[in-house]
Amino acid sequence: MFKFLNLEPEIFGIDINDSSLKIVKLKRKLRGFDLVSFNELKIKQGVIKEGIIQDQETLANIIKMACVTVKGKRLGTKYAIVSLPEEKSFSQLIQMPKMTGEELKSAVPFEAENYIPLAINKAYLDFQVINSHKENSKHLDLLINVMPKYIVDSYVLCCKKASLMPCILETESQAIARALLKNGNNIPSVILIDLGYDSTNFIIFSGDSIRFTCSIPISSQQLTHAISDGLGVSLHKAEALKIKHGLNKKEKGHDDIDKAIEPILHDLATQIKKYIDFYHGHPFHEDSLSNGKIGKIILSGGGANLKNISDFLSKELKIAVELGNPFTNIISPKNNNFTHKDILSFTTALGLALRGASEQLDNYNNT
Repeated sequence: MFKFLNLEPEIFGIDINDSSLKIVKLKRKLRGFDLVSFNELKIKQGVIKEGIIQDQETLANIIKMACVTVKGKRLGTKYAIVSLPEEKSFSQLIQMPKMTGEELKSAVPFEAENYIPLAINKAYLDFQVINSHKENSKHLDLLINVMPKYIVDSYVLCCKKASLMPCILETESQAIARALLKNGNNIPSVILIDLGYDSTNFIIFSGDSIRFTCSIPISSQQLTHAISDGLGVSLHKAEALKIKHGLNKKEKGHDDIDKAIEPILHDLATQIKKYIDFYHGHPFHEDSLSNGKIGKIILSGGGANLKNISDFLSKELKIAVELGNPFTNIISPKNNNFTHKDILSFTTALGLALRGASEQLDNYNNT
């Protein structure tokens, strides 16, 4: 997380990726957090490429338009918590001797240089102390998060061009975990997989923290292109077929759809297995609950709407797989315009908005 201002305003969430921009604002009420505003606008190809902003003016205009055309109540604030592209971030669990918070602030950057793949003076670095489940432990477990400065600065600049003030910038994985997991600590090891239009985020969460993240270059749009190529139909038609039929071996006459998309899904399962093996082969989970054993996989993102994908991955991975509920910590909306399909694709935006609505922004420093 990257902190910028010393203010306590109302804050809404903005999820920005290569293909779309989503806005969510929540309001704290006596019985919980209520959805009061939301919006989604498409981003044309080329404005953002693999998380890197290519056209700042166009993106700033899209942000402005999304803010003034929100559904529900008007935003009424210029302060936002904004997502940063997971594929451009670097996270690592490291161990440090026990020391004070001030000592950690000085020591962590020097230790992080042994792990991060870029010069420390060209990156923003943040870290989180993870509670150890061993009271007599002689070390601290820290999750460090690093992002190139030019990436962070470009997102800040676009927001400012759109007359917004970014109070917090946060990687997608942090927002996804906040949206899908019940508030509180001591969560057994679980995998969160966010199947997006452009890429897939892979997150291992255990105890009270993210333990491992990566971005997998497999996406919902790849499935659409595979159906288009395999059946010789337009992308628009392929998308409609994907949504209607998904994986459905019991439905006669649609074997060609399964044949088109199954190789991509097998590849996804293979990569998930690879990262699970990598996680188990490293000491990331020595202090976590369940001894690092993965209890289940939770799916989110628009791609999770593919019919029968949970059953397919569960069979391939031999792990329970279920669809996530991004309203786990939010009052379910009564607005008919916010469909079940929307809910999964808005996971990151809802997680951002949750933090914005629940956190007092004190002691934040300007950059």
